[in-house]
Amino acid sequence: MKKLINKPEDVVREELEGIVVAHPDLVKVYFDPNYVVRVDAPIKGKVGLISGGGSGHEPMHGGFVGYGMLDAACPGAVFTSPTPDQMLEATKAVNGGAGVVHIVKNYTGDIMNFEMAADLAKAEGIDVVAVITDDDVAVQDSLYTAGRRGVGSTVLAEKLAGAAAEQKRPLNDVADVVRKVKGWGRTMGMALTSCTVPHVGKPTFDLPEDEMEIGIGIHGEPGRIRMKVKSADEIVEMMMEPIIKDIPYKAGDEVLMFVNGMGGTPLVELYIVYRKAYEIATKNGLKVVRNLIGPYITSLEMAGTSITLLKMDDDLVKLWDFPVKTPGMRWGM
Repeated sequence: MKKLINKPEDVVREELEGIVVAHPDLVKVYFDPNYVVRVDAPIKGKVGLISGGGSGHEPMHGGFVGYGMLDAACPGAVFTSPTPDQMLEATKAVNGGAGVVHIVKNYTGDIMNFEMAADLAKAEGIDVVAVITDDDVAVQDSLYTAGRRGVGSTVLAEKLAGAAAEQKRPLNDVADVVRKVKGWGRTMGMALTSCTVPHVGKPTFDLPEDEMEIGIGIHGEPGRIRMKVKSADEIVEMMMEPIIKDIPYKAGDEVLMFVNGMGGTPLVELYIVYRKAYEIATKNGLKVVRNLIGPYITSLEMAGTSITLLKMDDDLVKLWDFPVKTPGMRWGM
């Protein structure tokens, strides 16, 4: 195992120490329990926005804390759900009196622990609304979920709802933005290689040099099919077909296209993927009006990509264009 780490058990803490010394103008970091919070939280009269999950998916979620996006993020151990006490402390830290929205990916541990934290927060008088993201069209059930996995659309929900919260929209309106993304977003992923969890010290799964897996999850969960590696265009066609079949859109609709890198994929390859995905979307009558390209929800050093399409309306376009300033995403500032 070749990794730029010291001890596997120190990876998350040392990462958080690096984040806070790199971005003291944007975030504060608390330890025991671990959570990242925007430096000016809590903001009176503003809905707090929180997400979280296992580490190893950076910049999601801690890299998305700041103006126009998340108010706090709870990092668990690598590929492991954060604990209820992390989520409770983060919820209290961002409570400005207008309530708090939890964005929860559809993984069993995340849902259970966020529910416990929400119940504890409500007992302390904080109004909490949780919305679960479940946009992965690859599988209906996986090792971690009942139903679809929460993947790429989570990043988009954090950006769009973060803008709505920054505009001081009320609690249910901010939650409705996440619900809209949940209903209108669809994702499909693939892997060329496995990844290695630091404390395990060996690849999560065995994938021969000449094979790939279509429909892989962000923790290395099995996908739809394993096959010999094909050309980029053929791979994109296989990924876009189930997205196009599943999406609740019609010809003429506007969409945001998000081509994500899984951690070990260079941008040159992501743009090749985007080029073909854009062509397929256009041939199906969809108008790509916004995009995001890069490693925003990763799986350590896995080589691969995911494609997310999100139907857009006028409000979502305005929320997407709203300024954002976080360690992992920024524009308009």
